[in-house]
Amino acid sequence: MPSLAVLLTVLLAVSGCGTSQAKGGGSGQRPGAAPAAERLEPLTTTADPRLPATVRSDDGHRVTVRSADRIVPLTGSLAEIVFTLGLGDRVVARDVTTTFQQAKDLPVVTRAHDVSAESVLALRPTVVLAETTTGPAEAVQQIRDAGVPLVVLPPAKALEDVGSRIDAVATALGVPKSGEELRERTEGRIDAVRRTIPESGEPTGPRVAFLYLRGSASVYLLGGADSGAGSLLEAAGAVDAGKESGLRKDFTPITSEALAKAAPEAILVMSKGLDSVGGVEGLLEIPGIAQTPAGQDRRIVSIDDGVLLNYGPRTDEVLRSLVDQLYPDGR
Repeated sequence: MPSLAVLLTVLLAVSGCGTSQAKGGGSGQRPGAAPAAERLEPLTTTADPRLPATVRSDDGHRVTVRSADRIVPLTGSLAEIVFTLGLGDRVVARDVTTTFQQAKDLPVVTRAHDVSAESVLALRPTVVLAETTTGPAEAVQQIRDAGVPLVVLPPAKALEDVGSRIDAVATALGVPKSGEELRERTEGRIDAVRRTIPESGEPTGPRVAFLYLRGSASVYLLGGADSGAGSLLEAAGAVDAGKESGLRKDFTPITSEALAKAAPEAILVMSKGLDSVGGVEGLLEIPGIAQTPAGQDRRIVSIDDGVLLNYGPRTDEVLRSLVDQLYPDGR
């Protein structure tokens, strides 16, 4: 089973990279509860890179970054951090999953799920930021062989990754003080949201299944322990229904049997994925979903594709949206 990072990039390219706001559609939703996902809030202080900086790349290389004048982040989550640090005017390209408004006019350097090394190098980058899931490996190596400093970071999969990701990007770009400021702001905002989560009065919170949907490509997946959504669900006081039902990998195809075992009381989806199956009505037509407690109650939580699993500066907004939609009456 391909990772979600690969699936998301491929299917965004197939279906178009635009995003939509969360749709209201069930008794568990509050229309308009999704975060204002398409704009970032950069730090108000000026980021002044102090370089050179030598860092350890996650693929084993030691990389020395000598200039941050022309930055290419090869994932949307990395681009979000770079822009929020205040370095957006130095970014010269984006990948297809970078959907926020400040980056919309930048050239795209990915083809479907593949990075185009030629497109990247044509923009004369002084530093490239990638993740271990970035590919193909030949393109990544071609960029490095051209002499461009290339820093590879592990993908973020949980709330505890937020601070370390921000620090790693800021250090590589020579702005560790800005990184510290952004990390403290982000973690403080996440903690503030956590303090507002209502007590359910039950031994456990609602069981929530994370579904990955792309109707145009007939992709319907149920998230398991490694889907990336579990940390958010747990922070919101919910139970990851896929993980709890015994799914240990990232995703498994949706079946009536798997849904019956997960027995979700609410369903979490990406907003573009929900659109791709025809909204809530179309979602309920997928075999097995209408028979779950979530389907019977039409309790659907929808959050923007371009921000849900980024685990970065907007994660507090994601958590707030998740909480608001799970507990629309403060319960």
